[in-house]
Amino acid sequence: MKISARNVLRGKVKSISKGGASREVVIEVAGGVRIAAIVTPGAIKELGLKVGKEALAVFNASDTMVGVPHHKRGE
Repeated sequence: MKISARNVLRGKVKSISKGGASREVVIEVAGGVRIAAIVTPGAIKELGLKVGKEALAVFNASDTMVGVPHHKRGE
């Protein structure tokens, strides 16, 4: 597979939500970090995604957001 995205994390599918027009697929990558993506049922079927199967989390940095937690006063 060749893609232009440079942010690719290898992991295993931990869960796939049931029902609806879109599903949440959770992939666990190194260090136990979990990444969720919204995927259509058709794409899940086409990719053969199943819990426990190896998968890649692919994303563009231009679509990645960063935030910080809200702190209480005095922290």
